[in-house]
Amino acid sequence: MKKLVVVVALAFGSLTAFAQDVETAVEEVATEAVAAQDDFSEVAVVELPEAVTAAVAKNYPTATIDKAYTNETQQFKLEVSLEDGTSGTLYADAEGNWIEL
Repeated sequence: MKKLVVVVALAFGSLTAFAQDVETAVEEVATEAVAAQDDFSEVAVVELPEAVTAAVAKNYPTATIDKAYTNETQQFKLEVSLEDGTSGTLYADAEGNWIEL
């Protein structure tokens, strides 16, 4: 019976340690994503790559790109508005692939 108690205690302890490592890793990734969002600098909409504007036109035909930003890894943050008055932010790479942050 003592062995069973020891085994259960060790198993619980190892699971707790693993859960803390995962939580720390998730926090680090979230922090990096927020930092990446802050590294964008504004660019003129006309300077966007054709692939990005084509992706917006294809996937959001009623959208207008109000502002555009880029970072050093050629990712683009786009502030868009739709004809119905809603607005949002989209992220894309230079090839027009959508990025989820």
